[in-house]
Amino acid sequence: MDVFIEDVCEMRLVAAPGLDIPVPTRLSYSPYDPYAVHFTFAAGTASAATWVFARELLALGVRGSCGEGDVRIWPGRSPDGDIVSIALSAPGQEALFEGPLEDMRSWLARTCEEVPPGRESKFLDLEDELCDLLEEVG
Repeated sequence: MDVFIEDVCEMRLVAAPGLDIPVPTRLSYSPYDPYAVHFTFAAGTASAATWVFARELLALGVRGSCGEGDVRIWPGRSPDGDIVSIALSAPGQEALFEGPLEDMRSWLARTCEEVPPGRESKFLDLEDELCDLLEEVG
């Protein structure tokens, strides 16, 4: 993926009430995949997990609770300040991450400067994508 807007912030994995673990998290966005944001959680030196979800979901989640199913996002407060919570679930696994709300809003604003909301389709080359898909099938 060609990345144009990338940042690293420290999210915290909430392991239990009162127990959280710092997790460096890479936030990535590319106009070549204009509807999606990529979050790579570096849980250790050898392991990392990347979640891809809608940029619009993140934009809604930094303002109010949204999402259902695999990804849920909502703003909140902690003793350290305003946070954004991101709950992720996969079959048999669940994780709750919290991070600085202002960092998330700032990064999200940069993605919107690059590709304004509602203009994502202008950045897609559907003909090229279809040709690539047909080459793979044929």
